Amino acid sequence: MATVRSMNRGSKGGEGGILPLEPGDHLDQRTFHARYQAMPENVRAELIGGVVFMPSPAKVRHGRVQGRVIFWLSMYESATPGVEAYDNVTAILGPDSEPQPDAALIIDPKKGGRTRVNKDGWLVGPPELIAEVAVSTESYDLYEKKRDYERAGVREYLVVALRQQRVFWFMLQRGKFSEQATGNDGVLRSETFPGLWLHPQALLRDDVGRVKEVVEMGIASPEHATFRAKLVAK
Repeated sequence: MATVRSMNRGSKGGEGGILPLEPGDHLDQRTFHARYQAMPENVRAELIGGVVFMPSPAKVRHGRVQGRVIFWLSMYESATPGVEAYDNVTAILGPDSEPQPDAALIIDPKKGGRTRVNKDGWLVGPPELIAEVAVSTESYDLYEKKRDYERAGVREYLVVALRQQRVFWFMLQRGKFSEQATGNDGVLRSETFPGLWLHPQALLRDDVGRVKEVVEMGIASPEHATFRAKLVAK
């Protein structure tokens, strides 16, 4: 699986006159980025709509489900040349936005995707799909962060809300996110990535066999074959 994170953090916050980050700080992306790089390596922070959020350390439940999401996206990547999956990589979306989503799926810019990697190794631009696993972060994953991703032009946004035991999959339509409903078979299907299919209940009950089976069915579909051929031809 591709990964682009190279944050080179680890010095003590405040060193060299750089103020440490605090939750609720109102900052622009450049200031946030400089302060974040000066924070200790174990600190995670995001800039959402110009406001700093610092989520709590991830517990076992969060890590387990995030691993399943990465597994699901990696299976799709392995069958789809020109598509890249990312785990917990920082994305610079705009002058007041620098989130660090749990997972993302992009189309290689050489194949028509909208992101790029800058000279410092940071991902810049909106990933085609972003996924978040929400427990303690649910209050802003479904509100502030959703609005931020919508404004940035992220095409699809998946939220696995563990407290609600529900998976939300939003599609960008005319500049606004609209929640997708499952099909009659209980499966959610991507529009941006044909063949990326997910059985949400299987994911929630940690039925990795069923998650694997459903994404394999999507990868075997005619629409995925068409999409794959277009990517290969570019």
